[in-house]
Amino acid sequence: MDDAFIADAQQILSADNSLVPEFWQKKYKDEAGRNWDKFYNRNSTNFFKDRNWTDREFEELRPGHTFSEQNPVLLEIGCGVGNFVWPILKRNPDISVYACDFSPRAVDFVKANELYSEDRCRAFVCDITKDRLADTIPPHSVDIVSAIYVFSALPPEKQADAVSNILEILKPGGRILFRDYGIYDLAQLRFKSGHKLENNLYVRQDGTLSYYFSTERLRELFVQHGGLVELENEYVVKRLVNVKREIDSDRVFTQAKFQAPIDTAAIESAMISTTI
Repeated sequence: MDDAFIADAQQILSADNSLVPEFWQKKYKDEAGRNWDKFYNRNSTNFFKDRNWTDREFEELRPGHTFSEQNPVLLEIGCGVGNFVWPILKRNPDISVYACDFSPRAVDFVKANELYSEDRCRAFVCDITKDRLADTIPPHSVDIVSAIYVFSALPPEKQADAVSNILEILKPGGRILFRDYGIYDLAQLRFKSGHKLENNLYVRQDGTLSYYFSTERLRELFVQHGGLVELENEYVVKRLVNVKREIDSDRVFTQAKFQAPIDTAAIESAMISTTI
């Protein structure tokens, strides 16, 4: 993102000073999981495409990588209906997967898929901001956690709790693979007045939340709060051109990798809650 793009984006965002009333802010945040459950009730498995790109962006997911030599265990948080899980299980025969979502309907769709087998995949309902992952997954047993377009669905004040929860099941040296919406993304700039809850947090027409991350925010969550090592933390900008719809703008995403300390004691220390 160049300086001119950022200046234009900031000007657009600064023009929207109206916030959703406090009552509705609380309601949208409290009912985040319920609204995603309604989303999957309406759209079933037809809305999102399979994420066949993830092992191109994250080499840890490829067969033959260092993690794969050890038959890695992966946890996908916010699994939806399995659009990440199925391509990875097909392409990497060594990996086994835990998959969780706070939508019971989404998890039911995963379990109903013909590819689902608990020999390699176990799906379960979990709100990672409050339900303890270690009640289902042995502590410090997971090599890789994928967080693909999931933290943006969480209220900012609960994101640190989700990080602490993940740390409890992540192995020493394990990695978190992160991709989500970035600040100044086209979708953020196109929100009309009446959708903003707070800076960088918006509500869609269907009641689901959408938070737009800066790389600084990711560093606060995963390094300063979580005590993880930052391996990668950057913006990914993709030009979107649609002549028919008269769209010519940038999609902005954040993409990052964070690694747990090798020392288990350091992980336990990192789990002490801090205010962000």
